Amino acid sequence: MSDATGAPTLRGAAVGRTIGIGLMYGLWKPRVLGAWRVPAAGPVILAVNHSHNIDGPMLMGTAPRPVHFLIKKEAFVGPLDPFLHRIGQIEVDRRVVDRTAISHALGVLADGGALGIFPEGTRGEGDFASLRAGLAYFAVRGGAPIVPVAVLGSTERRGRLIRGLPPLRSRVDVVFGDAFDASAGDGRRTRKALDEATLRIQAKLTAHLEGAKRLTGR
Repeated sequence: MSDATGAPTLRGAAVGRTIGIGLMYGLWKPRVLGAWRVPAAGPVILAVNHSHNIDGPMLMGTAPRPVHFLIKKEAFVGPLDPFLHRIGQIEVDRRVVDRTAISHALGVLADGGALGIFPEGTRGEGDFASLRAGLAYFAVRGGAPIVPVAVLGSTERRGRLIRGLPPLRSRVDVVFGDAFDASAGDGRRTRKALDEATLRIQAKLTAHLEGAKRLTGR
């Protein structure tokens, strides 16, 4: 759901969370660890590894707060276009500097909301090996702590009924890490400062992913 300016609303994201809870817990068996680490209020960025298409919906259905995801423009096709806007998700054109998407994302943080980001920019190995600077920009500019999130088990096996999805009723682990501040604490927003922040973020996210794998045995 968007307001009169097209910006995503908390009400829309709350509806998306309700739908996500029903679908994710109805189709699979999420095991959620560390959800208490997500700040109960105020701006926060959930940085998620991305190896399968269900990773975003899985987080929407397991996070303790409604989440507004930055989602590539290509996903907004057919009936998904109005649906994704209606549930408070943010359309972003990755080919250009999408100022509308940037404004909407910063607006979510300014309103004390939760912003979901795939730091790698696209679906891949899900190991945080290649981070884009966008995450650092939103964290520093929006003054929001980052909570690393590892979604594990979504790519281990293929389902029999739907080959592109994990087996129905299989376990998917969602592990939330400790919130951290990506900035250097000196208020700098220069390109160099963002590059340095990106390296700090990558180290934190990679360490969390490795710890999550040890914790879950995946």
